[in-house]
Amino acid sequence: MARARGSNAIMAAAFETTYGVPPASGYRKLPFVSSNLGEEQQLIASDLLGYGREPLPPSKDVINNDGDVVVPIDLRNFGNWLKLFMGAPDSSPGVNGNTHVFRSGAIILPSMTVEVGLPEVPSYGQNVGVRGNTMRVQMQRSGLLTASLGLIAQGENKLPASGAGTLAEASVERFSPFQGAVKRAGVDLGSVVSADFTYSNSLDKVEVIRGDGRIEDADPGMVMMTGSISVRFRDTVLLDQATAGEPVELSFGWVTDAGRSLVFTVHAVYLPRAKTPVTGPNGVQATFAWQAARDMTNGRTVTATLINNVTAY
Repeated sequence: MARARGSNAIMAAAFETTYGVPPASGYRKLPFVSSNLGEEQQLIASDLLGYGREPLPPSKDVINNDGDVVVPIDLRNFGNWLKLFMGAPDSSPGVNGNTHVFRSGAIILPSMTVEVGLPEVPSYGQNVGVRGNTMRVQMQRSGLLTASLGLIAQGENKLPASGAGTLAEASVERFSPFQGAVKRAGVDLGSVVSADFTYSNSLDKVEVIRGDGRIEDADPGMVMMTGSISVRFRDTVLLDQATAGEPVELSFGWVTDAGRSLVFTVHAVYLPRAKTPVTGPNGVQATFAWQAARDMTNGRTVTATLINNVTAY
């Protein structure tokens, strides 16, 4: 009997019409780095007395299916995850490609069925009712560009064969870290050493009493966008902004050319005052841990703009 190998694992996903009900078709093969989705059910130790020092059998607790999936930030497939977190985009054709605009703050968010398959065993974990909770992205000069997605699912069905059928597949074209840029009010922010941001839907599990021990749903709460920027200290632009207390627009993105790009625009960022510690003979760095809020002009916190050759998501 063959042992399961991560190199042969397959992730297939499709958006659900009804929450928690796996679609019969429409599944796409999605690239991933790692996944720990899957149901778990803890045991509760017995509290009963009267039977001596030997314990009585434990009881089963509720079922949870929370986990992180690490995925590449690529040109075509990442749009599916953006749709899960922000809802369907406004898509329009253009001279250089199709532009997909995802906006934060949607009242109703979609759910997915995500199947993680190990064909050697065979074993297929069909995670249903998957919603996007947190998206964490790290920007740096080198390495591989990924996003860590915190997901909450309703449950998991263990299948002996794939329930996804024939998979649609888009070619993988990853953005590179060196293509990244951080901009302040549309102008490149100089001397950025590293940056990170986290987008959160603040999902609230609906933990009702039901016979299968699963949650009923996970409702979106307040949108949150936070992050940090580490810069080599050469001017007081960000310090002055922090001191003034006024919001500023920051954008984080990767651009290959006019027809291939992904940019997160955070419309109203508030910067704290930051120290500029001198720790040795080398350059001085300052780190700003920022928070974002709803922009009073356009009424949202974040806009993600993806330009590629995909017609629609």
